[in-house]
Amino acid sequence: MINFDGIAELLKQDRPGFTLPQKLYVSEEAYRFDVEVMLKSVWLYACTVAHVKNPGDWFLFELGQTSVIVVRGRDGEIRAFHNTCTHRGAKLCDAANGSNARITCPYHQWTFALDGKLLAARNMPEDFDKATFGLRPVAIENIGGLIFLCLSDNPPPIDRAKADIAEQVSIYQLDKLKVAVQDDLIEPANWKLVMENNRECYHCDASHPELMKSLSTYGFGKGLPEDGEGDVVDDAAFDQMLEEQRLHWNEMGIGHDLIEFPDNWWHRVARLPLANGAVSQTLDGKPACNKPIWPHGLDEPTSLSVWTQPNSWHHFCGDHVVTFSLTPLGPDRTLLRTSWLVHEEAVEGVDYDSDNLAAVWRATNAQDSHLSSINHAGIRGDGYRQGMYSVEEKLVDAFKAFYVERSRAALSGETV
Repeated sequence: MINFDGIAELLKQDRPGFTLPQKLYVSEEAYRFDVEVMLKSVWLYACTVAHVKNPGDWFLFELGQTSVIVVRGRDGEIRAFHNTCTHRGAKLCDAANGSNARITCPYHQWTFALDGKLLAARNMPEDFDKATFGLRPVAIENIGGLIFLCLSDNPPPIDRAKADIAEQVSIYQLDKLKVAVQDDLIEPANWKLVMENNRECYHCDASHPELMKSLSTYGFGKGLPEDGEGDVVDDAAFDQMLEEQRLHWNEMGIGHDLIEFPDNWWHRVARLPLANGAVSQTLDGKPACNKPIWPHGLDEPTSLSVWTQPNSWHHFCGDHVVTFSLTPLGPDRTLLRTSWLVHEEAVEGVDYDSDNLAAVWRATNAQDSHLSSINHAGIRGDGYRQGMYSVEEKLVDAFKAFYVERSRAALSGETV
């Protein structure tokens, strides 16, 4: 049993502007609370529509002991179901993904349609009603091609995030993309530390030479002009360049104000300029794929970035999308899943090279994994005390505040 009083006491020790108490990062108790309670109460990013591109395609999302099948039906609709047979509970799909005309239990061959309805069950009593034994649905939302799930029977609202995100990512037409590369990396660190590392670029200049070829640290933890002088590292040249770019984006019809966790919501959306003349997040700054995925060609030096609490971030370039999700595997192990998407008609070896497409973020992920691991190792020791965030780590503080608030709400049974 989870010691809920102990978790509540740890949450009381939270200090605004400071890191979490040690045990919330490293203890088995906190891990179990996260995967069994807190993370089941919020919306989690699972995959994209491109991961289940055709009718019959399915993709597994797993959190702790809970497994979910995300599947595209014959009608094109994407649904989610618990990966559990309604006969005697066997796991239906074991591979990470696949494609089938129906879902058949490997134990007793109960067969389900792609919309979850039970089609066949042998030798059941005369009064057996197949309609009551369909697969158990999981709450699902398609946000501009990004698929989110909630494992709660009472999901929190999602309308504001859905509207804000879908409006801007829709121009990238994720339904017309395919998954070119997917990497699963197990990081030796607590999932909250992996998320905190992502939410700042305080470390980027010293640690990410490949990433810094195409990205500036501004907007990735370091402030933007609208953040207020207290958060901005003063750079008049950057501010002027950003203003010119925003005028250009407005003329193109793609300009939007920064959306930064508005009104206690859990999403951030920012269009930002790429650095050093780059037009894509690649080692040379050139497109990784020669087929554009939006209406504005391959020459615009900009990308759109989306961050969602508590488990994802995404970057949209003119030639490809790279999307990240994470799930905890233990107190000190986190699965980081990275997918690179290109136009569905792009041909590997002709239009793109997979290694070149993935090079920047493969290097960055490996570097971040090391940084998160040494962060976890240090927190585990007797010398750890809650540390103060820098002004460039305000997005880390925003993630931590989300975690604390949603954890307290989950303990009290509230929907936030």
